Amino acid sequence: MPFCCLRANGARASQEMAMDREGRLALIVSVARTMIAHEDELTRLDQAIGDGDHGVNMRRGFEAVLRDAEAMAELSPALALDAIGHRLVNCIGGAAGPLYGTLLLSLGRYAGHARTLQDWVIAFGQAIEDVKRRGRSEAGQKTLLDVFVPVHAILVEKGGEAVAQLARIAEDAAEETRPMRALRGRAAFLGERSIGHVDPGARSASLVLGVVGRVLCEEK
Repeated sequence: MPFCCLRANGARASQEMAMDREGRLALIVSVARTMIAHEDELTRLDQAIGDGDHGVNMRRGFEAVLRDAEAMAELSPALALDAIGHRLVNCIGGAAGPLYGTLLLSLGRYAGHARTLQDWVIAFGQAIEDVKRRGRSEAGQKTLLDVFVPVHAILVEKGGEAVAQLARIAEDAAEETRPMRALRGRAAFLGERSIGHVDPGARSASLVLGVVGRVLCEEK
C-alpha cells in the first residue's frame, strides 16, 4: 500500500505529508475491502490465462489484513507496511504473495523516514526494483510491473498532480497489458493465446493504487 502515511496536500513533491491513525485505518480497510469485493473479477481474468486462483488468493490475503487492520493502524507507516507485507506473504498463494509481500516489505524499509511525497516516490521506485529481482521480470512482460512501473514514472514526473488521477492512470496501465504477450508466469505457456486478456496481477495492482489515490485525496 504505497504512501500509507501521506496526505495529498498539493502538487509540490517537497511538501510535508502526514496521515493520522484514523487515516491509516481508512486506507488499510479500503484497500482490503476493495480486493475482497473484486474476487470474482480477478478470478475470471486469471481463469483466462492463469491458474484461476488470483481472486481467491487475494481475498484470502486481504481478509487476513482486514482482521488485524485496527492493530496495524496503530503502527508507524513503515511498521504497518511490514506487518501487511508479512501477512500477504503468509496468506496469498502463488506468485502474488511473494511479489506483493516484497513490494510492501521493501517499501516499509526504504521509506522508514519518509516525510514528503518525493520521499515516498523514491522509496516506491526502490521497492519496484526489488519486485523485479524477486520475480526476475521487467515491465512489458504482462505482469503487475506493467502497472507499478508506469505509475511510478508518472509520479516522478508529475508529483502530487498525479495522486488525484492515480486510479485512472493505474487502470489505463492495466488495460495496456491486454495486447501484450505474456513472458512470465503460467500465462507465458499460452504464447500468442495470452494476447487479448488483461493480466490479473496488473488488474489487482491497479485496484490497490486506485484506492490509495482516492483515500489520499479524501484526506486533503
